[in-house]
Amino acid sequence: MKVKTQSKKVNKAWLNDHVNDPYVKLAHKEGYRARAAYKLKEIDETLGLIRPGHLVVDLGSAPGAWSQYLRRRLSPSGAAVGELNGTIVALDLLPMEPIEGVQFIQGDFREDEVLAQLEAAVAGRQADVVVSDMAPNLSGIESTDAARIAHLIELALDFSQNHLKPQGALVVKLFHGSGYSQLVKLFKATFKVVKPIKPKSSRDKSSETFLVGIGLISPPA
Repeated sequence: MKVKTQSKKVNKAWLNDHVNDPYVKLAHKEGYRARAAYKLKEIDETLGLIRPGHLVVDLGSAPGAWSQYLRRRLSPSGAAVGELNGTIVALDLLPMEPIEGVQFIQGDFREDEVLAQLEAAVAGRQADVVVSDMAPNLSGIESTDAARIAHLIELALDFSQNHLKPQGALVVKLFHGSGYSQLVKLFKATFKVVKPIKPKSSRDKSSETFLVGIGLISPPA
């Protein structure tokens, strides 16, 4: 019974924080599906990554907040619908409600067949930016979770090495803890510029952070 009571307290506290979160309120007001949109917005505004005409690949896109931000960013008027100056290809294991102008692929990024669909969607073009909000289902076992997170980031890195423009950028979500320093080292071996960013909209209690790599050291042939 104590466990249940504690669990209810935790859920109630989380719900209270969520309802009163200024970014949740702002997302609702501005029509974003999740507060996560502001994480990418801050990263983009800090580093100037996304520009009109770009091809952007959004990995781990559901429920679609990052794709919504990208869509508005590539719109000449900043609108959620209408004209689009650029290309957005989104992918997730989970379904995602359609977003005008965004090509969505549902499937597991770890599977060759799904990767082939993504490669077909970019149609031989090199991406300007790859953004990844991919995160595995966490088990609570730190070493296992760290390995799962690292695997997804390594896949995003591998995709970027093969499909990014030489001056392109990769944004990934990762967590402070086991394996963090190794992933930073891997980024530094792949990109000329590496910047860790903890956006203001990322909750203080969370160990979540973002790593941005810009300019491939060894561009695709």
